Amino acid sequence: MRTLWQRWSRQAKICLWVITLIGVIAAIPLSFLRVEMENSANTVEYVFDYRDLEEIANYQLDFTQYMDEQLTNLKAAGVQSMSLYESSLKDLMQSGRLVYYSEKEMAALQGEILNTNVNHTYVLFSSEQAAIEISPIIEREFERQGVNVTEYEYKGRSGLIINEAVNAATLKTLDFDPMTIDKLIDMGFHIVARFSDRIQPFDVKWAEEQLARLSEHGVTRIIFDGSKAKGATDQAEMKSLTQYAALLEKYNIGVSIIENLKAPQEGLNKLAYGTDYNIVRVYSLSAEDSFTMTTEGMTDRFLLAAKDRNIRIFFLNVGVKSNGNTGVLESSVEKLTSTLAGEDGVIAQLAANDYPGGIAEAFTYENPTWVKYVRMIVVLGAIAIITLLISTFIPGSQIIVFLLGLIGSAGLFVLNSALLEQALALGAAISGPTLGVIWIMNRIYARTIGERRMVGGNEWTLGGTTPIHEGSLEQRKWIFPDIAAARRLGLALNWFVVGTCITLSSVPLVFGLLYNVTYRLVLEQFRGVSALHIGPIVLVAIYVFLYQGNGAKGVLSRLWNILVKPITLLWVVIALVLAAIGLYYLSRTGNSGQVSAIELVVRRWLESSVGVRPRFKEFMLGHPPMLLGLFLALRYRSAWLLIIVGTLGQLTMVSTFTHIHTPLLISIIRTGLGLGVGIIFGLILIGIWIVLEGAWRKWVWPPIRQRLEL
Repeated sequence: MRTLWQRWSRQAKICLWVITLIGVIAAIPLSFLRVEMENSANTVEYVFDYRDLEEIANYQLDFTQYMDEQLTNLKAAGVQSMSLYESSLKDLMQSGRLVYYSEKEMAALQGEILNTNVNHTYVLFSSEQAAIEISPIIEREFERQGVNVTEYEYKGRSGLIINEAVNAATLKTLDFDPMTIDKLIDMGFHIVARFSDRIQPFDVKWAEEQLARLSEHGVTRIIFDGSKAKGATDQAEMKSLTQYAALLEKYNIGVSIIENLKAPQEGLNKLAYGTDYNIVRVYSLSAEDSFTMTTEGMTDRFLLAAKDRNIRIFFLNVGVKSNGNTGVLESSVEKLTSTLAGEDGVIAQLAANDYPGGIAEAFTYENPTWVKYVRMIVVLGAIAIITLLISTFIPGSQIIVFLLGLIGSAGLFVLNSALLEQALALGAAISGPTLGVIWIMNRIYARTIGERRMVGGNEWTLGGTTPIHEGSLEQRKWIFPDIAAARRLGLALNWFVVGTCITLSSVPLVFGLLYNVTYRLVLEQFRGVSALHIGPIVLVAIYVFLYQGNGAKGVLSRLWNILVKPITLLWVVIALVLAAIGLYYLSRTGNSGQVSAIELVVRRWLESSVGVRPRFKEFMLGHPPMLLGLFLALRYRSAWLLIIVGTLGQLTMVSTFTHIHTPLLISIIRTGLGLGVGIIFGLILIGIWIVLEGAWRKWVWPPIRQRLEL
């Protein structure tokens, strides 16, 4: 019975590889659909924060003149759009539409005694036009909230009395300033509306009136202000997000997702789904960066964002700060304008790289009915490759693990299909590089400690005429029979290529599982970045230290031998060093990872010279140690540690494709460049080793041997 089960397990292993290959092939058509989507919208939109400009203008001698000059300069520089927020009394006073006073301030202004029985807010408009256009906005919102508003006049100027204290009145969120909208449109700007969810409760009729009016002014995109999308607060009771999404769809207005927020804006996923993913990703340039960044630096950042992260809106913030040395206030408006403008400016440079300025549009995508069936095949492929990994450490478990995987996946699909996609994607991503390196280790085992050990030619001995592989047991453990360098190099390259192919087999499974447009827009993300970056290394290390290419035989005894070894100070030091390296390595993973200054220089050079930079962890820290380790592993057992380190390059290749928001072609080019450059560096390391080893044998070792013989 045991023999029969073993035979079934061997056949099952072959079947699992076949299923994995079928899953890989099935995912390929999805890649063509993805590339087509990623090429459907290259126009980038530069949106300037109008509120920032107003704040700076309030520090100037002539507010109106300064605003007009800067708006003209920004338009000439290539800025197409202005963001306009919902207003408030503070915003309207900042824009020069009105002035408001507290009860105490109005009494002082009129030279009257303060009436302590009332605490009103007094509004005086700057012009009759402002009174005509702004009064209805104020009256509507305050009266909607049960606050009485009456008309008022002071020294011939129209105004309003709001029956509420200033501190409370200034917190109210009002409608957009129609005078500003008209002015910006007259100057040729496109308006990007910034809605909040501060007007409560949600009023579907008023929301439609706003969107209809904005649509007439050519508004096609919303960027939400605050932590919530409009309608998020009342979704549970009123289905407000559902209603608002229907209105956005009706007026063909899309939404936006801001990159690198601490937490996603609540309700945005629901609106994205309701608008058929009419959504654009936004990168926000901070006010601080607008002061400090050079034209070259901003171009590099914007180009990387557009090319690598599918950013299509650049939101431009500016600021003002005091200069203690000169005693003047400095703003970044002029610097940012000059950085954007001209033939060598940021906008022209991005246009030269096929990202022309204009009005950003959402990516168009197809989701044919056959995609659902193809993804089911991809799911089977992912379960199969995960099963292969588990059965590597638990021999004979293939059939049981695969069946359990099918049952578990079916149950998880019913509960949460997105969680199933992410779990299988993580499992497949870990399995590919781990299986690839384990396959390499099995080839090494077979030629060193296995039944097909090499027979050396010219042996390199420690002393006398006794070859090392014919010496004691301890010597045979660490140094194997010599073999010609050319032969070792050929085997190293062959194993590296095959192992890499096994690693990359998981890539189509990962992007096939995460094919949904939500991953490309980063509404959902690949989960388990840290697990991917540490899992294969740990698993390969376990295999190297506990397994000898013969399944689980002897694993427990090897583990016991390790556990009973006495802990020395050297072990403690090594453990601390490895822990420090691990923490640094993990700090570099993910979107918030930190990189060194040297690596930044290398990155920029590669970006400027090649166009697509390969990943530093591949071509410097992963592939070269792997190749050198393969070359040395047939001679020195200690070189197997280099193969564990080299696992980093294999897993990083897969990690590149887990960034679903990065265009697929960019990821393919990046991985190919990383392989090419990494192989070159690896060959250089091998060449250096051959030279040093030859010098050791010719000049250093003979004197040492003579002393030993004496």
